[in-house]
Amino acid sequence: MSSEPHQQERIVPMRVQKFLARAGVASRRGSENLMTAGRVRVNGQVVIELGSKVDPLVDVVTVDGREVRLADGSVYLMLNKPAGYVTTMRDPGGRPCVASLVPTSTYPGLFPVGRLDRDTTGLLLFTTDGEAAQRLLHPSFEKDKHYVALIEGRLGASERRQLEQGITLDDGPCAPARVELIGPDDPRAVSVARRSAVGTSIVGLTIHEGRKHQVKRMLSAVGHEVLALHRDTFGPLRLSGVRPGEWRMLTEAERKALLGATRGER
Repeated sequence: MSSEPHQQERIVPMRVQKFLARAGVASRRGSENLMTAGRVRVNGQVVIELGSKVDPLVDVVTVDGREVRLADGSVYLMLNKPAGYVTTMRDPGGRPCVASLVPTSTYPGLFPVGRLDRDTTGLLLFTTDGEAAQRLLHPSFEKDKHYVALIEGRLGASERRQLEQGITLDDGPCAPARVELIGPDDPRAVSVARRSAVGTSIVGLTIHEGRKHQVKRMLSAVGHEVLALHRDTFGPLRLSGVRPGEWRMLTEAERKALLGATRGER
């Protein structure tokens, strides 16, 4: 991302929570919470009024005593999340969390965009750009996400039609999903096949919603328990070039595609 947008923003006062989000401190909502908790200061004065503005060119903004500045460019990276890690930057219960797998010391504003269940593996996007993260998670951004699931039994034709037509869960109807059967020789099967067993099969599901445990609940609703789940796409991003437990920066082409998607570009 070029520095031109940042240069333009620096001469225009903006709301403090917007400044914090663009600096990668937290999402817009999270930044508001920091303000109302009295943890944000502008030129040494605590600022809790959400309508307050800051001029990034001249004002000094701190959070918990640490100065915050707009970076020359935001960071975007993908992690190939392994099983056993919770999608949080810290866990009071001491469980392993994804923060230990990404370079938070180099990029302290990193946070995950959305979440994957503890036992779900695959593509997890991280960024320091709170504004972009907010757009990516907004319901209006209907990004496709493809999952590979190892299930008990074999998905029948009628069950497949239910998923493709849109089933109803306890929290409301689901949008129609794209469903495919994945054979054991398909390269995508590798992500879950090593945990396969007799009486199981592999399916691919593409959805664009982001409800809690959605894929597991959808497959359970048609009679199939999910034994392993892996996400290999997120919007225009495809998991590639990174082994389980490792991360890589997005390429410039990937970053442009991701940010273009948030603006509805094709």
